[in-house]
Amino acid sequence: MELYGLIGKTLTHSFSKNYFDNKFEKKGVDAQYQLFEMEKLEDLHLFAEKYPELKGLNVTIPYKREVLMQLNGMSKVVEMIGSANVIKIVRLDGKIKLFGYNTDVIGFEKTLKPLVKGRKFLRALILGGGGAAHAVSYVLRKHGIYYCYITRNPKKIQDAGYSWINEKTMQDYQLIVNTTPLGMYPKINACPEIPYQYITKNHILYDLIYNPEKTLFLKKGEENGAIIKNGLDMLKIQADESWKIWRK
Repeated sequence: MELYGLIGKTLTHSFSKNYFDNKFEKKGVDAQYQLFEMEKLEDLHLFAEKYPELKGLNVTIPYKREVLMQLNGMSKVVEMIGSANVIKIVRLDGKIKLFGYNTDVIGFEKTLKPLVKGRKFLRALILGGGGAAHAVSYVLRKHGIYYCYITRNPKKIQDAGYSWINEKTMQDYQLIVNTTPLGMYPKINACPEIPYQYITKNHILYDLIYNPEKTLFLKKGEENGAIIKNGLDMLKIQADESWKIWRK
């Protein structure tokens, strides 16, 4: 039986196991998907040795950037954004090789397009600065959408803190993408600290979180008439793309 799985720090919220188990059953594939919680990132070559049937991994918070140090190779997209959420495990002549890919980019791009169609001169705020945020910024650059990272501890010239966001900022930046875990189950009463009172029907709020279906971030946006989108469709697309990578 083939084995695939997800690595991350806290995985109780994950939809991946049920999704892949259903996929395996429908396709008649003799495979299993497991959740591997890691308090800290393990040596993945040794980890793969412990599970001889393991052929591929998905990677989630907070290890999408940290795994790069352990890869034997990576796609051009991973090289550009410095984040991998898919690992293909290749075993050849008794050696284990790990190759990194990023399917967040594909998932975000396909789900963003319908939301921004026909919108000119759109600017975006990316809430967070981790691996998912860099996948989001890659797509925005590709489509000519100017963006700014909003982080709790801004360290780079393109970053700003939450205190920078005011009424004028909200008028100028009408696409807001949450890549932080704020609002994720079970901490569903948390949300990024932005001035929600300045959100209008012209805003688009996209939350990469999918559990709960409607985070407090999205609820607050919806109350002010904004278009809202959660991360479930993005997750399904990136999961299907992961499967293609593992099987090719």
